[in-house]
Amino acid sequence: MQYNTLESIDALRAAAAAEFQAIVGDADAENFRVKYLGKKGVLREIMKTLGNVSPEERKTLGAAANALREEIESRFNDAREQSKGDGGGDPGFDPALPGFPFPSGSLHPLAQIRNHIVEILASMGFSIAYGPEVESDYNNFEALNMPPLHPARDMQDTFYINEKAVLRTHTSPVQIRVMKEQKPPIRAIMPGRVYRNEEVSARSYCMFYQVEGLFVDKNVSFADLKGTLLAFSRRFFDENTKIKIRPSFFPFTEPSVEVDVECFLCKGKGCGICKHSGWLEILGAGMVHPSVLKSGGIDPEIYSGFAFGMGVERIALLKYGIDDIRLFYENDVRFLKQF
Repeated sequence: MQYNTLESIDALRAAAAAEFQAIVGDADAENFRVKYLGKKGVLREIMKTLGNVSPEERKTLGAAANALREEIESRFNDAREQSKGDGGGDPGFDPALPGFPFPSGSLHPLAQIRNHIVEILASMGFSIAYGPEVESDYNNFEALNMPPLHPARDMQDTFYINEKAVLRTHTSPVQIRVMKEQKPPIRAIMPGRVYRNEEVSARSYCMFYQVEGLFVDKNVSFADLKGTLLAFSRRFFDENTKIKIRPSFFPFTEPSVEVDVECFLCKGKGCGICKHSGWLEILGAGMVHPSVLKSGGIDPEIYSGFAFGMGVERIALLKYGIDDIRLFYENDVRFLKQF
């Protein structure tokens, strides 16, 4: 039935009143609540259909629908409170009995680390962008400066769906999508799940999570990248955390670097977690390659940018001192309940 007139809403009020009077027991009360006040209830549907009427009618019908909702909620809540006061409910219930010891769950350790990373970067002004896990070969490789037969493709053992589609090997393809959809300035992070055709072992898995970041604007420099990474590291690990930047190679950034942080367990003195080096590798980064900017529809003569990416599992392994990545995916409650 279409409730797009005051008469139809009045008819609904009368129907609701009749059904309310016919309620007997908790089951009927719950059915009434779901029908009229639930997320997919009649009143919600009325509000959704108001977009199809004229602005003048929308104002009048919206006020009438809100008044009806408040009336039904008030009567329903009053009746429920009265039922409690009259001793309603299960007559066999004894409130003096001890409760059942239901165990409480918690967020998965990887979700905790991911959420913490995203929270910090979001507070620094980065928006959040997502993309498909089944990605085109072009977005996953070619647009990121890795054409067919490029040796860098050997660094990423790929699950191919067909000749033109893959399970994404990193979240970098989302950067291409963001650049095509937005104009600079762009400041975004891309959390997500990625896949590599690797042998499962204590140090590697065929699926893992990444969080990547992208900043594109005029006059973006390597100093901006360094400042961003230092601010993130100090908030994620410790206020006094030091970072070390080492030259590296990634086909989609130039220059490229890898970033180490001072071991947060031994404070640089050397321990088993950092292999007695005093440093822990946490992410790769660099200035966005001009050809990648072109692939995203951005003029590298006007704009520049930096990008960085980190593996959630790697940081979780380091932060919690875990020596086997497979523990994150075995769903052993004895392991998970520690977090």
